[in-house]
Parts: sequence; structure tokens; C-alpha cells
Amino acid sequence: MPSRRDNEEENEAPSAGPRNEEPEDEQEQDGDVIDELFNNENVGDDDDEEGENLFGDNMEDDYRPQPELDVYSESGLDENSEFSELSLAARRAAEREMAQRDHLLDADELMYEDEDETQAERRRRRRRRAEDEEEEPMDEEMPIDVLENIRGRSIKDHVSDEAVAKEIERRFKNFLRGFKDPHTNQPKYLIAIRSMAADNRESLEVSFMDLSDENGEQNICYFLPEAPVQILRILDRAATDLVLTMFPYYSRVCAEIKVRIADMPVEEDVRMLRQVHLNMLIRTTGVVTVATGILPQLAIIKYDCAACGYLLGPFVQREGEEVKPTICPSCQGKGPFDLNVEHTIYHNYQRITIQESPNKVAAGRLPRSKDVVLLGDLCDSCKPGDEIEVTGIYTNNFDGSLNYKQGFPVFQTIIHANHITNRDKVASDQLTDEDMHQIRELSKDPSIAKRIFTSIAPSIYGHEDIKQAIALALFRGQPKNPGEKHKLRGDINVLICGDPGTAKSQFLRYAAHIAPRAILTTGQGASAVGLTAYVQRHPVTREWTLEAGAMVLADKGVCLIDEFDKMSDQDRTSIHEAMEQQSISISKAGIVTSLQARCTVIAASNPIGGRYDPSRTFAENVDLTEPILSRFDVLCVVRDRVNPSEDERLAKFVVGSHMKHHPDNEDKENDNANAQEENQSQMEERDGVRLIPQSLLKKYIIYAREKCHPVLGESHTEKLANVFAQIRKESLATGSIAVTVRHVESMIRMAEAHAKLHLRSFVTDVDVSAAIRIMVECFVNTQKASVMKPMRKAFHRYLVTREMPRQPADSASA
Repeated sequence: MPSRRDNEEENEAPSAGPRNEEPEDEQEQDGDVIDELFNNENVGDDDDEEGENLFGDNMEDDYRPQPELDVYSESGLDENSEFSELSLAARRAAEREMAQRDHLLDADELMYEDEDETQAERRRRRRRRAEDEEEEPMDEEMPIDVLENIRGRSIKDHVSDEAVAKEIERRFKNFLRGFKDPHTNQPKYLIAIRSMAADNRESLEVSFMDLSDENGEQNICYFLPEAPVQILRILDRAATDLVLTMFPYYSRVCAEIKVRIADMPVEEDVRMLRQVHLNMLIRTTGVVTVATGILPQLAIIKYDCAACGYLLGPFVQREGEEVKPTICPSCQGKGPFDLNVEHTIYHNYQRITIQESPNKVAAGRLPRSKDVVLLGDLCDSCKPGDEIEVTGIYTNNFDGSLNYKQGFPVFQTIIHANHITNRDKVASDQLTDEDMHQIRELSKDPSIAKRIFTSIAPSIYGHEDIKQAIALALFRGQPKNPGEKHKLRGDINVLICGDPGTAKSQFLRYAAHIAPRAILTTGQGASAVGLTAYVQRHPVTREWTLEAGAMVLADKGVCLIDEFDKMSDQDRTSIHEAMEQQSISISKAGIVTSLQARCTVIAASNPIGGRYDPSRTFAENVDLTEPILSRFDVLCVVRDRVNPSEDERLAKFVVGSHMKHHPDNEDKENDNANAQEENQSQMEERDGVRLIPQSLLKKYIIYAREKCHPVLGESHTEKLANVFAQIRKESLATGSIAVTVRHVESMIRMAEAHAKLHLRSFVTDVDVSAAIRIMVECFVNTQKASVMKPMRKAFHRYLVTREMPRQPADSASA
């Protein structure tokens, strides 16, 4: 029987319950707080841990069959729809499209449904817990002040920091994705990447001005010039990742995308490169004089252990240091190690030498040169004679021979090119809007042609025919290339021959000053290879290299040759091809190539006996062969005739010129201004025209050469044909200079050049008449004195246009 004490305990048990409930609730709250602090996912799940008693709740009813639940509604099914089975090609195309979509989107989001909030919350908690445990840096956007705060470090050390590098890489990717062209409002660099991928290129050109734009990344512009090696490595990595995101299999085309920086705002001359520019990103210009062949450069190296055959590597080859293993990880041997040719990766390597542009070299100074290294797709982007703009890293490297010569440690400097631009059409881009406005207003002057002729060499008195020939040669005609097979030159070649002391050399030096690009040489000091091109051994690599001569360096410019008659026949023969075909073919020392020599040749020579003999023809007065004479479009004869009135005006002009340019007068601004006004009034009174300032005339020539392309009409064909037939008939009768088809082309070129004087897009009758007049005048002046007068009467109707007023025709055509 139960005792009394047991009954009391049973009676007291219910009353003990309320007293113990408060501590149990506090313990449960404490446990929930602890679980919540430590991200416990089982907060409030105590009932779930104890389980639920299903016995006695008719649990077998949960397993009875319910047929109505196994019937599906036909409203959402498409079994009755007719769909044809996809073909294998269509199925693969659809799979590629879905794979590309999943790759561009966040692939992780496709694995989770939006409705599964509990599972997403647990995933976020687990990710935060893993980040807290591993203590990794946050992969979020860094504040801009943190990126700019260098904290006393150098820029190179700052950008070498991993966090800063990741932030720069992230911002550059956003720049490539989001920057829009201000003109088209289209994503500029996404379009450029697609174009690059379509052409299978490996470099992406990025404008520095776009980076510095308010919508760009100005922080990168701040770091780029100071630490170009580190920043370009980061930009290459970012561009490669973005390209692989858009085109996953582009790594089969090229392993890495190179970012090319264009439009650097500051340009340094080769002569002005100093120690402060070392290891910085610079931009300079020059003419390519030497170009080596393309050589393979080690990029990624792998070695074979000669003892066990183990493949070591890959080792990344850095600039200026040789990477070679010291021990084999397989057999612990110390070599020897052989280069594995199959697994080693090479890059293209080329070395060129650029020289200061001729128009930038001061008088009396030698042009400076600098070596440039081209890698990858930059190789073969230029050839000797090209004027290029180089953006690259100015570095130094050790040269033992240079140390031996100097007697103390010095380094050789070199430019590692990042971007190259050919400056064929850059000259006109340097003209400002104000310059173009002045040029257009000047072209509207009806007497612009006469003003230009008078402004050529204003310090030289007289010689209007030579001034007109030089003016037309500076403006040049229109080159043609029918069918991309046969090139027809547009440059006008001029030969000046006459008595000593008639300012022939002064005309050449003036042309060298006013021409956009000019090379001045003399026949006595120039050889055949000095004018064309030559081959020599490179002092370092001992490889045969091609060096450009004067005519190649003057490509798309003017080549001026003084004392042309002093050249040997062999040297003159070598420039036949350069004067007509405007190319120089080289086949020496295993180098077979052709260089461009698209230049105007203006030469000056003296007669055979010292003075020009009018009783002889032009060919008998000069020591030049017929082939070389036929390549000159204009032959100018300068005679020193005695004329008292003309000699008096010449003497007054020379005395006034000396007085005006005296140093004492130049120091006095007022006196100089008065002298200039007096000289201007004398010029207007003498010729009735106003001179054009030389700086504006030079810009006018640049604009006309590159922006104006006149076309010859069919209506001028008959006129040119009649003149050619008549001149050819007279030349055969007198036995003078042979007239060939080249003279027809010369008249066409001079007509086009005369149209460029007015900035016209078509050739008018006035232009053709001026070209015919100059051609006939030169032909008559080269004849003997006995036949010159009757021949002038025969061609009177062509020569009389010189005296006719052309202002209404010019104004109407303009």
C-alpha cells in the first residue's frame, strides 16, 4: 500500500510545477540568445528535436490512396500541341545560346528559386560565416579616398598592393562596359571589342582622353604615366577577363589581350628625353630610319631534365633577366636542363630606330635618334621612311660596350612601344578651327593664286616663273592608282638651271623652310645609297638592317638636291625609279623589299661651261642624260641678262632688304613695323597684290595637300591633246628636248595643283590654261636663241594668257 508520505509527495507534485516553470523559461531564452549570437540555425526548434507522437492520431489515414489527387488538370499541359522535333544543329545552337546567357548572367542565381527564402537565408548565413572565419578582404567597391590615399608610399608600391590592383581592375572593366561615345551614344569599347574579335586581333586601343573624361576613370589616368608597367599589366588582365566573358573561346586566338594607350596629351621630343622620363609613359614622334627583321622572343619557357626527363615550368620570362631552374623537383638533380621547344611560347620581337623629324631639327644640329622595341602585333606596323608617333615606356638597360667606351657605368635608353600611329595625315589634324577659318576666307580671294606666287620667297627679287613652279610643286597634283595595280605620281618635279648668282640655292632653302616635310642635300655630298637606301650590319645583333636615305625620309614631302650636276652618272641612275615610280627596290644581303619615296624633287644645277649658252639647247647646256630630264615636269632656265633699269630696281630691293633685316632694326619694334609697312606698300605698288604671312601660307599648303582632291573633267581632253601634239611636232623639227607622254601627265598634275591653290574640288579651264602656259613657257625657254623667237610666235595664243586678266574667271570658279 502506498504510504502516507507517498500520497503527500503526489499531492505536492502539481504544485511544484509552477515553481519550476520560470527557471526553465529563462534557460530557454538564454539558449535562444546564444544560438542567435552564434548564428545557430536551430533557434526555437526544441519541439522539433523532441519529435511528435503520431501514435493514436490515426496516422494510417495519411497513407490511404486518394485517386483524385493523381489526376492532373489538362489546362496547363501542351501535349495536344504540335511541335516538331528539333534537329541536331538547332538543338546545339539553342544550347550554345543558353550557355552564353548563363555565362553573362549570374549563374549562381539560376540554381536557386526566388520562393525558397529559407534556403537562400541559410546560404547567406553560411557565406558570411565562411568569410568571417577565413578573414578575407571584402570584394566590394573601395571608397575613392582609399584608392587615392597613397599613405606615404610611392605610386608603384601603391598600385602593386593587391587590394588596389583589384579595385583598378574592377573600375577599368566598368569603364569598358559603360563608356559611351559622346557622338553616337553607343558603348564605344564594347563595339571595339566585338570588332577586335571579328578580326582576330590581340590588342584593344583605349584613348587616354576617354579615361580622363568626366565619365571615365581619372584615377587610372593619374597612376598610368607614373607606373606604366604595373598599370598596363592590370589593364591587360582586366581586358582579357572581359573579352573571355563575352567570347569564352577567344583564348584559342590569343592568350592575353594587350591594351594600347592612344591620345596621350603631352608630346616629348626625342632631343628632350632626360632622366626624369625614365620608367614613365611618354609620347614622341620621329622618322623610322632602321628596322630589323622580326625575331622570336621567349615568353613562357619550359625545360626538360636531362637526367629523368621531367618537364619543368612554365617560367615567365621577364625583361632583362634570364629565368632558369636550379634543381629538378623529381630527381633532385642539378641539371643539365634542355629547352623544351614544343612547349615554349615565343613572342614577335622587332627593333627600330626613329630619328627626329627634319622640320624639328634646329639649324646646325645633328638629328637625334632613339631605339624602339616592338612586340606582338606592333611588329611590321611601320617601315623605314614612315613618320610615326610612338607611345611607350622609356626605360634603360645595361650595355657593356657603352661602359667600356665611356670608362664609367652608363646605361643605354630605349622605348618599349605600347602604341604606334602613322602620322601621314596627322599634320592637317593639328590645324585649329581658327586656322581653318582663315584658310577658307583666304581661298575666297579672287587673286589668291597671284598672292601665293608673290609670297613664295618674298626676299628674292623677280624670277616669277621659278616661283610659280615651286608653288605648284609644293601644292602638288593628285596621285592616282587605277585598279590598285599601277600608281601614277602626283608630285611635280622641278629642275632649275642657270647662271651662278641667280638665287638657285636660296630657292631650295626657302622650299625646305616652307614645306611641311623636307630633306635638303647636295649632289657633291650625296651618294646613290645616301639618296635611296642602304644595308648595313647592326652593331649589336650583327644582323643586316635596312637604313633609309634622303628620298625615303622625305616620303610625302619634298627632297631638295643642290648641285645636281655634280652627282655621278651612277648615282643619278639610281634615282630614276624613285622619281617616276616613287619607290625604291632593294635586293642586297638577302633583303628584298621596296620602300616608298613619294616625294617632290626640286633640284638645282649649273651649266656645263659655268654660264648658260643661249646658242645651245637645254640638253647641251647641262650634263644630264635624257632619261633623267624627262622625269622633271618643269625645266626652269635662269639667265643673268644685263638690263640697266631692271638692275637698278634689283639693287634697290637688295639694299632695302638688308636694311630691314638689320639686327638693330629688328630690336626696335616701331621701326620694324614702319619698315614692314613701307616694304608692304612697295610690294603692293610693284605687283598690286598683298603678301600672305609665311606661317599662314605653310598652313594653307598643308590644308590644300591633304584636304583638297580636284578632279579633271572630260571637256579638257581635246585642249591638252592639241597642245601636246603641237609641242611634240615642234620638238621633232628643232631637235631639242624630246617631248613624251610624261609631259601630258605633267600638264594634268600642274592643272590639279593650280586648282588646289583655290581649294577647288574640280579643275576649271583657268587651271588648264595656267598649266599649258607654264609647260609651253618652259619648252620655249629651253630652245636655242635662233628658234626661240619664231617658236614664241607659234605658241603665242597659249602664252598670251599670262597677260590676260584672270580675276573674273577665278572669282566665278571660286
